[in-house]
Amino acid sequence: MDFFRVIYEESPSGQPSIELFGVTIMEPMVTFTDLWITAVALFAFWKLRQWNQPGSMHAYMRWYFLLMGIATFFGGILGHAFQHEIGLQWKLPGWLISMLAVSAIERATIMYVHPLIPSRFAKFLEVANILELIVFAVITFTTLNFFYIKVHSAYGLGLIVLPLHAYAWWKTRNQGSRIIALSVCFASIAAITYTTKIGIHTWFNHLDVSHTVMAISLYFFYRGTLYLGQRVDTSVKAQPA
Repeated sequence: MDFFRVIYEESPSGQPSIELFGVTIMEPMVTFTDLWITAVALFAFWKLRQWNQPGSMHAYMRWYFLLMGIATFFGGILGHAFQHEIGLQWKLPGWLISMLAVSAIERATIMYVHPLIPSRFAKFLEVANILELIVFAVITFTTLNFFYIKVHSAYGLGLIVLPLHAYAWWKTRNQGSRIIALSVCFASIAAITYTTKIGIHTWFNHLDVSHTVMAISLYFFYRGTLYLGQRVDTSVKAQPA
């Protein structure tokens, strides 16, 4: 039995599989870049847990990074590496947990800007945060279509996190809001490369580019969080990474 060999068989992304000690791993670089996101997310969670800032906003940000780390781990292992063995339905754990993660950063953002916006509007956003999660989760579960994950993420980051943090930056000049808003803009590159299938090479395809952009964005979400204080009218000095 060969220790290592490349298997040039068709995969969903077109990336060849590899075989290690007789075990076939589909889309190995896609799996690796998914786990790259996992490493960044869990690093951010660990650092923020050590920092241990009080308040709901910080708690939700810690949940965001933890859930994103778990989601991309399942995504890499179940959704890519061994999808040929277990089937499409096993993509659901990673997909649904990633939706929880996006909802967590939405909720953290709403909590952060709460003092700056009318309380009725804040309450509306909180209710909408729950309803949209339920609706998109049910649709995704019944259709097994990744499209609705993209829509949910675009809604959460593009229509909630970006404008609210941009508004908070305009009102308070807190660097954390500026970093997070710009990071959302940068993260949109991931959606563009995924949709247009722009890749660098067979072994670093559009999914690998997208995952790399997401990993970088996650790190800057973490850096932005370090500047966010308990209140929007105070600024917390960033801690060293």
